[in-house]
Amino acid sequence: RPGAPPGLAMVPDQWYDIKGVWTGSATVFPDGTLNMLYTGSTNASVQVQCLAVPENPNDSLLRNWTKHPDNPVLLPPPGIGLKDFRDPTTAWFDESDQTWRTVIGSKDDNGHAGIAMVYKTKDFVNYELIPGMLHRVDGTGMWECIDFYPVGGNSSSSEEALYVIKESSDDDRHDYYALGRYDAAANTWTPIDPELDLGIGLRYDWGKYYA
Repeated sequence: RPGAPPGLAMVPDQWYDIKGVWTGSATVFPDGTLNMLYTGSTNASVQVQCLAVPENPNDSLLRNWTKHPDNPVLLPPPGIGLKDFRDPTTAWFDESDQTWRTVIGSKDDNGHAGIAMVYKTKDFVNYELIPGMLHRVDGTGMWECIDFYPVGGNSSSSEEALYVIKESSDDDRHDYYALGRYDAAANTWTPIDPELDLGIGLRYDWGKYYA
């Protein structure tokens, strides 16, 4: 009927997302096509990453999506809590090895640290966890709804480029961000001011602004 809201684009109807279709991000490719990675909560409450594509790419509202038959495409890696692995970012393309990369938030109980892990893929179905951590900050707890993107310099590959990393803190329900430098070869992000590191410094809002 006129004025009625559109139908739900994604619903929890598979074993791998039956307990929740959670935060995800779309990636737009050079040819204009796109896909979406999202977190599903399985029938056993395990957090996994899933892939979906628009049923009709010409629908500007992207109202209907098809879930990939190989879902889930990513499971929690060893050492990560089964309920602490969620919210993949929009992917970016790395020219050095011709792969797409995405960041997923988590935590390390050792030090109650928030952590950001980077995965790479060529097809969005098969993934490799890049060794090391993009970043971690002890005492900040689980990093949800993470994001990561360049905001300065002539290009994302420039040594002068600044990168924002953002997270929603599951501990205090605030959104934090920080500015720093990204070393893709070393898979590390370093804050320009350690006193304003992620989760302990800059906030998006001083009210209740979350995820």
